[in-house]
Amino acid sequence: MDRSPDRTHAATGGRPAEESCPGGDASVAERLAALQRQYTNERARWELAKEAGQVGTFDYEPVTGRLLWDEQLQRMFGYDPATFTESLDAFNARVHPDDARWHAEALQSAVDTAGEYDVEYRIVLPDGETRWIHARGRHLPGPDGRTDHLIGAAYDTTGEREAATRVTRILEAMPAGFYSLDREWHFTHVNAEAERLLGYGRDELLGKVLWDAFPAALNSVFEESYRKAVSSGEPISFDAYYPAPLDGWYELRAWPTPDGLSVYFLEVTERRAADERAERWARQMAILAQVTAELAGTLDTQVATARLPRLVVPALADFCVVTVIGADGHPRDVGSWHVDPSARSLLERYREVRLDAMPMTAPVARALHTGEAATFRGTDVLDLLPPGPARDLLGLLAPASEVALPLRARGRIVGLLTLFYAEGHAPTDEDVAIAQDVADRAGLAWDNARLFSAQQQLAEGLQRSLLTEPPEPEHSEIAVRYLPAAEAARVGGDWYDAFLQPSGDAILVIGDVVGHDTEAAAAMGQLRSLLRGIATYSNGDPVEVLRGLDASMATLQLATLATAAVARFEQTAEERRRGVSRMRWANAGHLPPLLLNPDGTVAELAPWVGDLMLGVDAGAQRRESVVTLDHGSTVLLYTDGLVERRDADLDAGVARLRDALVELADLPLEELLDELLERLVQGRPDDDVALVAVRLRRRDPS
Repeated sequence: MDRSPDRTHAATGGRPAEESCPGGDASVAERLAALQRQYTNERARWELAKEAGQVGTFDYEPVTGRLLWDEQLQRMFGYDPATFTESLDAFNARVHPDDARWHAEALQSAVDTAGEYDVEYRIVLPDGETRWIHARGRHLPGPDGRTDHLIGAAYDTTGEREAATRVTRILEAMPAGFYSLDREWHFTHVNAEAERLLGYGRDELLGKVLWDAFPAALNSVFEESYRKAVSSGEPISFDAYYPAPLDGWYELRAWPTPDGLSVYFLEVTERRAADERAERWARQMAILAQVTAELAGTLDTQVATARLPRLVVPALADFCVVTVIGADGHPRDVGSWHVDPSARSLLERYREVRLDAMPMTAPVARALHTGEAATFRGTDVLDLLPPGPARDLLGLLAPASEVALPLRARGRIVGLLTLFYAEGHAPTDEDVAIAQDVADRAGLAWDNARLFSAQQQLAEGLQRSLLTEPPEPEHSEIAVRYLPAAEAARVGGDWYDAFLQPSGDAILVIGDVVGHDTEAAAAMGQLRSLLRGIATYSNGDPVEVLRGLDASMATLQLATLATAAVARFEQTAEERRRGVSRMRWANAGHLPPLLLNPDGTVAELAPWVGDLMLGVDAGAQRRESVVTLDHGSTVLLYTDGLVERRDADLDAGVARLRDALVELADLPLEELLDELLERLVQGRPDDDVALVAVRLRRRDPS
């Protein structure tokens, strides 16, 4: 018997093989098909064993009714293999009429309960001869736990009288290891497959004590499980590893018998290794998916940097440090995380001093320079560091190995991900490959965030350059605010304006172009400039300014829609002496202005029924309203971003604004606008917000 390591992958126990016929114990039948595929080099031996024992095998698929028999079983039932229909009907056609009903019930019960199929029944051959068949098998569960296949074996028991003969024949034909033990743990039976897997002949094992033949089984899961089965009287199944010379993993089933213990076992080392590889691959893919989902979804460089360390620890390393290359071209360690909470402050201190102490010959510096991953021992870095805090801290962190992975994006190095591993956690080549993939994705996410931030600042700066500072007329104070959306492109179509007409009257404008992107911002710039030009050249009233703007949009074919409100503040000599002003205004579909009276009350200057918005019909009729205001009055024009919420309607938002104005009525105008923004949008609006307000004051009649 060959006892070399590759021929001795067996265990001292196993999965019961008693069920190798239709409907027997599911675990063994499940292994019949698996072992037939796994041990193709044993096919010839298996066929000889079947022929010697006159055993046939079957595979029944309950869902489709398909029944596969080997040639041995087909001939046993009197069928020609060339014409066998592979159906349950072909089987039922041979079952003795007196056995047909109870056998069908037994088969269905085994399928429904995923239980045992162990029956002995009669068949009637075409020539009228009646034979006895003993069939046993096991179910193979599908993903839902129900029986997917019922596989097993059957043999002709006609003329046989002793059960021992039948059992021995099955056991010898089984491609699974089997042995039996008496109450003193002596081997009493060893089948051929057990000889092969255990690496001993049956003559060497029979009569020998299990613990003497396999001493590593003592004080292990083998002994614990076997003794538990004997003491409880219940079968037990488990997986276990047996060291050299077997050096393999085994799936076992042991159950007590009146004489001692019976054990079936299968060698599952390859299957277990495949499962571990699949599990590891799944974990790695999950990490990549999480990195992609979390980092690709942010355009904030600080958020991207903070998230990365917590994504890779402990999934890919015991602790890590993230380095980014700043706009000045110098690397900076900006993030870290340790699997041990008590070591995180230590790692942070090391991160703060690491790069300043790191010589150019260090692996980290080489990785930044070459753009290639570098794997090295922790002691290599410790030896390179000069005496000082960095070296002392690294000594306390004590990594056994490190991997420096460049963060690459668009053909350049944007940073570095350094992974640290404790003793016994050395990374494999596969680990490094996955970690580099994570680093590349993180580098791209960080670079995207950096580019977006730069573009965001540029776009916001350009937009703010269009929103000029208000004039300072002597009879009023004007204040403006613009706040871009927190989660959008930070440019949009909201605008305010305030300027003086040739008459000296102050014009206030609030507007909102449909859209929240750069196109809306560009259209806003055009409309704002057109309105300014029309108002300052014509010295026209607000209604005429809106008519002129609508007509110009049609003439210039500006394919955009917008709302706007224009207000002009006028005074005659008499009104100056009385300390009042007139507000003349027109509204193209915009929210109406709010008036804060000197006594602290708030009024809406008109119902929200503004005229048609701009860009719809250049010939639309527009109306103008006039209201007289006392000095000390404040008029507020605003866009819907100030009052609109995802979880509330616009009317509720306007009501909140009115309440806030009442509470803040005594504040100076600039502070009033700041407080409104803080209370209503907390400085981070869902939509762009533009405000323009005027507070009237008495003007010297002279």
